Amino acid sequence: MQLKHIKTLLTPQDGAAKVTCMAWAPNNSRFAVCTVDRVVLLYDEHGERRDKFSTKPLDPKYGKQSYVVNDMVFSPDSTKIAIGQSDNIIYVYRIGEDWGNKKAICNKFVQTSAVTRLLWPAESAIVYGLVDGKVRLANTQTNKSSTIYTTESCVVSLASNVSGKGVLSGHADGTVVRYFFDDQGSGESQGKLLTHPCPPYALAWGANSIMAGGCDKKVVAYSKEGQILQNFDYSRDRSEREFTTAVTSPSGQSVVFGSFDRLRVFSWAPRRSVWDEAKPKEITNLYTITSLAWKKDGSRLCAGTLCGAVELFDCCLRRTIYKNKFEMTYVGLSQVIVRNLSTGTRVVLKSYYGYEIEEVKIMGKDRYLVAHTSDTLLLGDLLTNKLSEVPWQGSGGNEKFSFENETVCMIFNAGELSLVEYSNNEILGSVRTEFMNPHLISVRINERKQRGVEDNKKLAYLIDLKTIAIVDLAGGYNLGTISHDSKIDWLELNETGRKLLFRDKKLRLHLYNIESGVKTTLLSFCSYVQWVPGSDVVVAQDRGNICIWYSIDSPESITMFPIKGDIVDLERADGRTEVIVTEGVNTVTYTLDEGLIEFGTAIDDGDYDRATAFLETLEMSPETEAMWKTLSKLAAETRQLHIAERCFAALGDVSTVRFLHQTNQIADKFSQEMGEDGTSFYKVQAHMAMLHKNFKLAEMHYMEQNAIDEAIEMYQELHMWDHCIAVAEAKNHPEVNTLRGNYYQWLTETGQDEKAGEVKESEGDFQAAINLYLKAGLPAKAARLAISRPEISSSTETVSRIAASLIKGELYDRAGDLYEKARNNQRALECYCKGGAFRKAVELARVAFPAEVVKLEEAWGDYLVQQKQMDAAINHFIEAGCSLKAIEAAIAARQWKKAVHILELQEDASAEKFYVKIAQHYASIQDYEVAEQLFVKGGHIKDAVDMYTAAGRWEEAHKLAVKCMTEEEVSALYVSRAQELEKDGKFKEAERLFATVKQPDLAITMYKKNRMFDDVIRLVAKHHPDLLTETHLHLAKELEAESRFSEAEYHFMEAEEWKAVVHMYRVHDMWEDAYRVAKNHGGAGGQKQVAYLWARSLGGEAAVKLLNKFGLLEYAIESAANKFSFDFAFDLARLSCKEKIPEIHLKHAIYLEDEARFPEAEVEFIKAGKPKEAVFMYVHNKDWANAQRVAENHDPESVSEVLVGQAKFCFEQKDFQKAEAFLLRAQRPELAVKFYKDADMWSDAMRICKEYLPSKLSMLQEEYERVTSKKGGWGVEGLLEQAREWEQSGEYSRAVDCYLKVKDDSNVTLMEKCWMKAAELSTKFLSGDRATEVVQLVGPRLAQLRKFNAAAELYLNMDLIKEAIDAFIEGEEWNKAKRVAKELEPRYENYVDQKYKEHLKNQGRVESLVGVDVMAALDLYAEKGQWEKCLDTASKQNFKILHKYVALYATHLIKDDDALKALQLYTQHGAPPNPQNFNIYKRLFLDLINLSNTDGPESYRMWADLRNFLQQLCENMSKSAEANSPAHEDFEQMLLIAHYLATRSAAKGVEQLLSVAAKVSVSLLRYTELIHADKAFYEAGLACKAVGWENMAFIFFNHFVDLCDALDDARAPDHSDFLDTDIPFEVPLPNKLCVTDAQLEQIRDWVLMVSVENRLEQVLPRDERDTYEASLVAANTGLRSLPCVLTGYPVLRNKIEFPAAGKAANKEDWNKFLMATKTTHSPECQDVLTFISQWCGGLPASGFAFH
Repeated sequence: MQLKHIKTLLTPQDGAAKVTCMAWAPNNSRFAVCTVDRVVLLYDEHGERRDKFSTKPLDPKYGKQSYVVNDMVFSPDSTKIAIGQSDNIIYVYRIGEDWGNKKAICNKFVQTSAVTRLLWPAESAIVYGLVDGKVRLANTQTNKSSTIYTTESCVVSLASNVSGKGVLSGHADGTVVRYFFDDQGSGESQGKLLTHPCPPYALAWGANSIMAGGCDKKVVAYSKEGQILQNFDYSRDRSEREFTTAVTSPSGQSVVFGSFDRLRVFSWAPRRSVWDEAKPKEITNLYTITSLAWKKDGSRLCAGTLCGAVELFDCCLRRTIYKNKFEMTYVGLSQVIVRNLSTGTRVVLKSYYGYEIEEVKIMGKDRYLVAHTSDTLLLGDLLTNKLSEVPWQGSGGNEKFSFENETVCMIFNAGELSLVEYSNNEILGSVRTEFMNPHLISVRINERKQRGVEDNKKLAYLIDLKTIAIVDLAGGYNLGTISHDSKIDWLELNETGRKLLFRDKKLRLHLYNIESGVKTTLLSFCSYVQWVPGSDVVVAQDRGNICIWYSIDSPESITMFPIKGDIVDLERADGRTEVIVTEGVNTVTYTLDEGLIEFGTAIDDGDYDRATAFLETLEMSPETEAMWKTLSKLAAETRQLHIAERCFAALGDVSTVRFLHQTNQIADKFSQEMGEDGTSFYKVQAHMAMLHKNFKLAEMHYMEQNAIDEAIEMYQELHMWDHCIAVAEAKNHPEVNTLRGNYYQWLTETGQDEKAGEVKESEGDFQAAINLYLKAGLPAKAARLAISRPEISSSTETVSRIAASLIKGELYDRAGDLYEKARNNQRALECYCKGGAFRKAVELARVAFPAEVVKLEEAWGDYLVQQKQMDAAINHFIEAGCSLKAIEAAIAARQWKKAVHILELQEDASAEKFYVKIAQHYASIQDYEVAEQLFVKGGHIKDAVDMYTAAGRWEEAHKLAVKCMTEEEVSALYVSRAQELEKDGKFKEAERLFATVKQPDLAITMYKKNRMFDDVIRLVAKHHPDLLTETHLHLAKELEAESRFSEAEYHFMEAEEWKAVVHMYRVHDMWEDAYRVAKNHGGAGGQKQVAYLWARSLGGEAAVKLLNKFGLLEYAIESAANKFSFDFAFDLARLSCKEKIPEIHLKHAIYLEDEARFPEAEVEFIKAGKPKEAVFMYVHNKDWANAQRVAENHDPESVSEVLVGQAKFCFEQKDFQKAEAFLLRAQRPELAVKFYKDADMWSDAMRICKEYLPSKLSMLQEEYERVTSKKGGWGVEGLLEQAREWEQSGEYSRAVDCYLKVKDDSNVTLMEKCWMKAAELSTKFLSGDRATEVVQLVGPRLAQLRKFNAAAELYLNMDLIKEAIDAFIEGEEWNKAKRVAKELEPRYENYVDQKYKEHLKNQGRVESLVGVDVMAALDLYAEKGQWEKCLDTASKQNFKILHKYVALYATHLIKDDDALKALQLYTQHGAPPNPQNFNIYKRLFLDLINLSNTDGPESYRMWADLRNFLQQLCENMSKSAEANSPAHEDFEQMLLIAHYLATRSAAKGVEQLLSVAAKVSVSLLRYTELIHADKAFYEAGLACKAVGWENMAFIFFNHFVDLCDALDDARAPDHSDFLDTDIPFEVPLPNKLCVTDAQLEQIRDWVLMVSVENRLEQVLPRDERDTYEASLVAANTGLRSLPCVLTGYPVLRNKIEFPAAGKAANKEDWNKFLMATKTTHSPECQDVLTFISQWCGGLPASGFAFH
């Protein structure tokens, strides 16, 4: 912990002004200091003073000086401060939450003695210590105090533990007492804990230890049970004073002790469980520290002093910056303050268990904290300041965190999902799942308030790709599992956790009701879906529609409207819900019905207050009214009567409001009187039943309480007299008769005659009842009563009266019944017929008037037709024999089959008219076959043809038409029909008809006439493809003529005539379209051309703007100039590109020149700034005067060129004199020389040159010589003559050149003479360099002529010693060369010797070379392969040289696969231990041991030589620097292998020793890293098989076959048989096998045979060590045995030891070998024993000697 001084909050005074106490508020926002003058100063968290207040004495009469403040503490909510005073009182001041709030005393606790120390650990409990030794508890709620415990000594200090659940008190006698409000399961003891040597004024309770200090200058650390852990003794430090105060950090990991001028910091080291002291903070002149206070977040420490100073320190272990966004301050091992650098907000991250916090990370868009400790995981939400610490065993930091849900953190680790709710210190739940995608997990934690649901925590996740599990996290049980038939790619619970939406890979959307377990498919295609936040409304997209379910409980109730794009988001804010849709590049919002969303959600949650509040914000509308009605119904059902009353008031239902108001008054009155729920009162329940019109239920409520009068009164108020009387009768009410009388009277008064009649009927007064019914206008009731009472129906007068009333009311049916009852059948029949009661009429007629039945049936049918009951009428017409009417009725009733059936039974011709009608019906339902039959039967074949034609069934129509028409008629019919269809605009049908009669041209004409060009093209392409292009062009021109340009363009383009399109648009001044077409189809050139023409048509500035737009301005200018449109080009250039004007002038000039308009061209050239071009123009046309004029006026530099031009012309005209004059005027004499040279006039050329260019005369002469020599003017003689002339004239250099030019292969002597002459002249007369150059040129030439001595003499004359020596060497004049070198340049002697050696080498004269350079001679021998001579010669030198060439020869032999010869070489010459030879030895060894067929006795000599060679090598190495090196060990191993191979060969030659040979072969398997594995296993198998060890033979052969297969398949062979053996596992596979294919097949067959017989156990034999018998290493113990020197098997108990260390043999094998040797006298075995004797330092004492 480091303390860094930040600032001084209170400046010190000159004298004593003790800061008595200080305190930090738990919320870190305030800091309080109490000064010596008893004033409390309040500071903010940054140390700025913001407020103050004075304390007051117990009694004002004692004055303000009568007390001191001993301690002060903040309440846990930081809104109050408790002040402990020496005048026996504690005051609690309310300071409020904001600065400037009024300070008021809210509690006071008077004591019996002075208060010394205060703590406020819990919300309403203040712990304090008194001078009399008591520790008491003050309750701020009850304003009462109580004693916790009593001691006999003054309380000098109080300290609480980190959690605040325990208290320590330090007393003046050194006692420290501990008390727990809650020990939190720690099991720590209470009561007196320890006794400190002095009063513990400085007492601190850390997380793991207690520390105390006092006046003895010692700080003692105690364990939790009071044992001394550490003692920090400062008593010998003279600068140290007593410890006055101590404070613990909020985490309990650090403690600070204050003394004089010094703060001592102690930090707990959890790994060592001790306190470490940091370097003390020493501040001179600070004086005694009287008070310390540590900020609750651990970041600040304040120290108050005796002189009144308050100093603020920063506390931290370390501070880091995270991502340049957050500052992490580690204020303790288990506490970190995280501060957002941009906003300044802070979060205190603390391990409640005191574990050390490791790295802190900020994740999830910089909102969430994650930190690990050794045993826990800390998580936090920076936005809401909610922190959690959950048990978490370290998983190596492999967890993955998901922060998609704001209330819960999802942690994935090793296939397990754990959920941690922020602010909860327990893991909410864990499930196994492999699916970490946040779209496949849904968590809902109390997201919406629901009625009756306290803790709603649900999780949905995937068990596998097709199975969803839903878990109740609060209850910890499974709510359901959904198995689906397709993979799921999205799921989400609603906020209440009652519904689950999920979508599968086929994009089908499903809804699962968790409570009912019902799964519903909402959409078969869904690209987007989301719950609307804060509701149960679902928004989804189904291709081009938004789908909204405002009520998800009714999935079929869906609101849809189309959209053009895709939904990207859903936003709900400020009372609006909007769906955001991207439509191309635009974003569009669609607003949802917020009323349906908010109201529906509140109703679903049962939150009717919220629903009411929402509805009150809306204007009244039909939708709002419906919502008020819904809410009123629900509120009434749930007995929320006040809400129901408000709803009915909003609906304007005054009567219901009044009724509910009365009901609420009754309920409220009952609640006040009885203190119970008013809605359970029977009157209220009865009222609610009445409101729902459930009067029986209301009656039941009254009857249960025996409130009969109230029930009767209710029914009377409702005028429900029947029920009223029934209740009275049931309860034998005394007023029952009175009630009846009142009821009848009321009925008559109110004119309810019907009810009065029913009353009379029930009393049995039928006549009165009938009279009342008739009076009430109810004759039917009177008739019913009359029919039921025979005594009344017999009264004619009554019957007539009733019947008259019935007929008047047109109740004929009832009148007929009455007449029939009175046996007046005629009147009854009339009444039945009038009333349409034909059934009764027919029944009556059958009995009374049988003749009338048929008429009645027909009348009945007619009546039913009138009533549109056609079905019923058919049978009645049939009964009446009216067939035509029956058919019409059947047709009208659409009973077609019945109509056809009746029709077929008719013989009347008039019925045929019905065929067409019925046929038309069957045609309309596309039953064409039946329709055709009916048309044909009715004689309407043409109608049948028309039917088929209309139906497009041309084949049937044609077939039918052909039957009854000629081909011409059919064609005419079809064409005429097609023309009719054409008139009706049915062109497709007409085309079909034309096609049927093979008249496509008529169809084309039709389409053309009707301007349907697409169809014209289609038909032309189908029937006349050769005319298609022509048709396109024709149509295009027609359309162009009609100004239908876009259509014309299409046809031109189809004809691939884009230029015609451009031309069309140009002609019609439609340049944009012309440019578009050219751009799309004409390529870059066409596009530019059209743009140019367009610009040209515009002209002026418009043209410039257009061309600038297309970036073609320069191109246009260039095009205009190239096309000779110079005016347009000048216009463009002047307006936009003035720098181009000269270029246009130039092009114009060139054009005028080409047109032979030279004067105009001259003007343009001059304007273009190119007068030289004008000059050239006149020169080209040989107009010299104008050329001269222009040159003189405009380009003086060109004057000479004009003169030169004239001169050229004159030369061409052979006018040399004039030409020369012009050139001299032009000051160009060199041209005159050139022209004369070209004309072969060398004399004139020489003349001009001599006169005007004397410096070039010699060059001209040389040129003349070259020309003449080329022409063959000079032969050798000529050259010699010329050379002599030059020599005589003193031109020695030229003379030398001439002599050097002499070349005549036929006269070598002459050449030599000339060249020598050249050398002589150069030596005598020319400079040294030139002479040297000539000699160096002549020397090689003489050497070519083999004149080496002459060449050498020349070189020597010029002191060119090296070249002279080379010349002698080339001429093989070795003595001369040596003499020259020796006498003139001794440094070249070696050079000559070297060349001589090379000469001898090249000549192959090795014998001569030996005398000169032995090494070179040896190399030459080696090179030529003459190894015997090489080694013979080398052997005469020294040992080192000899072995160099031995090594080279051996390498050569090994490369030629002759390792045996190489071995003999080393056997002959010895084996020196040179490291550079080691690879040769290894290669030699490996090549020999891997030779095939070398295991027999005939190979013994080879193995013995190899063994002896290796023994010699090892002995040499042991005497050299290589002793005991890794290489030495390798060669020792090779010696062992070579010995075993030699021993095996020797043993194989003796029959008694075959088992020894087999053992050696088996032992050699452990060296398969060197010996080829296939060879070793093959030989071991053969050896074992030979001696009958078939089990081992089978295993070895089996592995051999595996190796062969592995070689083919390039895979590792199975090694399982050789586990726990010393046979190597990983061995190199050979390139080729050691056996032939036939041998391999033989082995395979044997292995297969043994496998099939199954007679052998595939297990290697084991010995007494329970280990494979040939393994040197014991499987169980790992002990390594010595190998037998004869067999290689491990030497165990029965052994023979040799003098040399580490050499032993198995006694049995050794004796066997000795005996066999003795009996057979085998020289090989004797040799083996001789070797063992040398190798092992002699044979054992019992050995044998062989000579």
